[in-house]
Amino acid sequence: MKMVQQITKGIKISVETTFEGTFYKDYRIQFAFGYKVTIENQSKDQVQLYARHWNILDALNNIETVTGEGVIGKKPVLKPGESYTYTSGCLLSSPFGAMYGNYSMINIATSKKFKVAIPTFKLSAPYALN
Repeated sequence: MKMVQQITKGIKISVETTFEGTFYKDYRIQFAFGYKVTIENQSKDQVQLYARHWNILDALNNIETVTGEGVIGKKPVLKPGESYTYTSGCLLSSPFGAMYGNYSMINIATSKKFKVAIPTFKLSAPYALN
């Protein structure tokens, strides 16, 4: 399990990844990956995450873009010093790839919207590395 971290405007994003296994879907092999994201508010302001934007790349340079409201159906509000952790996953058609993106946040006090970078993290099946 590897971890990457990045801080944008006082919001620290940490991502840990796991390889979940392979299976066949629609006669094609799929590689399943899990990831755990921790969002930590190191700023002085209360913030809310209200949207996400992901770019998912596989080894064949296919890019899938995923956007939507919140994360796993939630729009967490974080006071200074608080953190929020969730797990999710994705499927790739190759044994390795990467993901990156951003969260759209809002400062509760000022109503100012801002983006927080999700650092690029690699997805790799252990047996695919040499």
